[in-house]
Amino acid sequence: MQIGLSLRYAGPAGFAGDLALARRAEELGYSVVWAAEAYGTDAVTVLSWIAAHTGRIGVGSAVLQIPARTPAMTGMTAATLDTLSGGRFRLGLGVSGPQVSEGWHGVRFADPLGRTREYVEIVRAVQSRRRVRFAGGHFTLPLPDGPGTELGLSFRPERRQVPVYLAAIGPANLALTGAIADGWLPVFFSPEHAGEQLARIRAGAERAGRTLSGFDVAPLVPLVVGEDWRTCADEVRAHAALYLGGMGSREQNFYNGLAARMGFEGAAAEVQEKYLARDYEGAKAAVPLELLDATSLLGPVDRIVGRMAEFAGAGVTTLSVTPFGRAGGHGAALTAAAEAYERAGVA
Repeated sequence: MQIGLSLRYAGPAGFAGDLALARRAEELGYSVVWAAEAYGTDAVTVLSWIAAHTGRIGVGSAVLQIPARTPAMTGMTAATLDTLSGGRFRLGLGVSGPQVSEGWHGVRFADPLGRTREYVEIVRAVQSRRRVRFAGGHFTLPLPDGPGTELGLSFRPERRQVPVYLAAIGPANLALTGAIADGWLPVFFSPEHAGEQLARIRAGAERAGRTLSGFDVAPLVPLVVGEDWRTCADEVRAHAALYLGGMGSREQNFYNGLAARMGFEGAAAEVQEKYLARDYEGAKAAVPLELLDATSLLGPVDRIVGRMAEFAGAGVTTLSVTPFGRAGGHGAALTAAAEAYERAGVA
């Protein structure tokens, strides 16, 4: 198992703080730093800046939003950033949700699985430098009966293919990830509850005639280091309440559905009810301590050592930590996580 760093959306310390964390992670031997985007800072600009100020650590998108860019644009971007970084880029993709897709990007959310499959196929075709011709249910290149022509990437990229990761949550999307992707970027990953998810990924790979040799299971895991793990859990409550209650509608919230499948259905419904009623403190309080502990690294280094071993035992191959709590302590948290990683003996 490798260890990585996952940055929050333009974190509490701002861009300078994010760069300092990335540099510290590189010094400590972390394998990758991931950046996200929603409707604030974009991931490509942040990752380009980090890549320009580091020399060894991988840089990954977790994730680029599929509705935000055409697949050809994403293929160009991946090839460019990979070349500029010397082959360090990892392309994480996700469909986002209906609120962001339709409200921010003006793209219908219909058939996310079909769009993802076609999108990845075109992205890979672009990176291969062959002329792209594609006729699908969502994308057609070139457009018929017009002046468009088949084009191919006009420069030779660092690698013919950048590894593609999918941020999958639902059962069908997990199977698709196994069928077409090089890695999986889960959130709210719990070693105790991951067996069914990984089984769906394996089943998808088998149906596609693939093996999972080299497949990267790379969860993004909150990290809070401190003496009392229960107190540490409180630092993650607002994050969990936002995702369970506010990242989606009452009828369609993928994270809430995931928590329900993990056995927290009643609590997840309560969090959502309170969050949608704008009772944010009540929503935070309703997040079960057991859920926070199952999906985070909390407490003193000795406790985190054991938890890291459990993540590795559950099949994680890149454990990417996201420091929470006081921004000034994030560098120390990365150091503590590196210590725990070495002591866990999972490298």
